[in-house]
Amino acid sequence: MTQTVQRPPAEVLYADELARLDAADTHPRPPGWRLSLPAVRTFLVGDPTRDIRPKFVGDPALVERAMVSLATERGLLLVGEPGTAKSMLSELLAAAISGDSSLVVQGGAATGEEQIKYSWNYAMLLNRGPTPEALVPAPMYTGMATGRLVRFEEITRCPSEVQDALLSILSDKVLAVPELAGEHALLRARPGFNVIATANTRDRGVNEMSAALKRRFNFETVHPIADFATELALVERQSARMLAASGVPAAVPVDVLEVLVRTFRDLRGTEAGSAMDRLSSVMSTAEAVSVAHAAGLRAHYLRDDVASGADIVDCLAGAAVKDDAEDLKRVRRYLEQKVKGRTGAWRAMYDARHRLGG
Repeated sequence: MTQTVQRPPAEVLYADELARLDAADTHPRPPGWRLSLPAVRTFLVGDPTRDIRPKFVGDPALVERAMVSLATERGLLLVGEPGTAKSMLSELLAAAISGDSSLVVQGGAATGEEQIKYSWNYAMLLNRGPTPEALVPAPMYTGMATGRLVRFEEITRCPSEVQDALLSILSDKVLAVPELAGEHALLRARPGFNVIATANTRDRGVNEMSAALKRRFNFETVHPIADFATELALVERQSARMLAASGVPAAVPVDVLEVLVRTFRDLRGTEAGSAMDRLSSVMSTAEAVSVAHAAGLRAHYLRDDVASGADIVDCLAGAAVKDDAEDLKRVRRYLEQKVKGRTGAWRAMYDARHRLGG
């Protein structure tokens, strides 16, 4: 499967590691969990002595708190700036705990209860009436029936009335199906079921969660990567993997990646002493990986070469600036004021600044 799809799920991509952790896991496991808490932690943060790669770059204490939350009666809500790996963290947790990260609800303005709970096969419904066979389970129904974690992405993008469909599911672990009779009218969750939701801080106030729903979640904030070397290593590792999957044999040179990461940190105000205006766009680590990937693709397929600082400029506008003319001016000003006089990949960026316009 890893050779036939663009992005394999975590349980497929890291199947060997999960199998080895399972075989060696001697710790007690919460009901319904595929691995113990120490094994899940090792899967996420890595262990070089056991050839387990680190997958989440962040505070290990956050991982521990997230695991404990999921072993309790409360759901887990990961909040933070866009691009801080909330979705990746939820996927990795689901893969390690349930062995399946595919039960996903993508929140949005058009998300309805039927995309969360269940819908109907209308041909069977008209022919035979409401029967269990005519019911089409949505992720929440399947997760409760099988005892697996359900991921709810961008929960605050959903209308409030749709969010509140989770109240009885999270508090009583029961999903009512009033169209059915008898034992099928109530679905009670099996051990292992819980909900991991994500929410962007920039969406705060769009569809504010009710106090009742907030009480049913433990909140954990996922912060941007504070350390430059750690962020650089992550961008280098992820961009190299993505380039290899795209048929590009050469990774982006480290000196170019250093310039890219430093630029992102300057423009989002991470670096101490940075006096530049912050962009309205999200200058996250995920966007830095995207720019590195695009720069490597551009250099290989257009020039049969490796990426340079000029490629970073060419790819920066679409990934970081989006459609904000003021952000474009800020980036141009950054190149003219902060990059001028520097050498190496910085010089190539400065010489290519005219490609931004502005």
